[in-house]
Amino acid sequence: MRILANTLVAFVALEHFGFLVLEMFLWTEPVGLRTFGLTPELAQQTAALAANQGLYNGFLATGLIWGLMRKSDGFAIKVFFLSCVVVAGVFGALTAKASILYVQGAPALLALILLFLSREK
Repeated sequence: MRILANTLVAFVALEHFGFLVLEMFLWTEPVGLRTFGLTPELAQQTAALAANQGLYNGFLATGLIWGLMRKSDGFAIKVFFLSCVVVAGVFGALTAKASILYVQGAPALLALILLFLSREK
């Protein structure tokens, strides 16, 4: 169970590194326009905001990787950053696009549940 939990934590981290790349570097490119359903004009106008958002996604990913690398306090670090991702997923679903809950929030919630189920007592 622990291997599955940590695999899902790594998946969430990789997913957020992917969001970083999309939002910081590909926002105004064809792949970014298609992914987020943007017009070139809107993408240009919001590029700085997207880059800021991408940077935050990078921080989340880095925190999850940090948690995976730690032995003694890794559990608490993973719980904190996964909880941040879940909250961001819920907020994004409520304020931007419902699919964010499934793409971002659900994998993090599942990882969090598995993490608690695999915890050593």
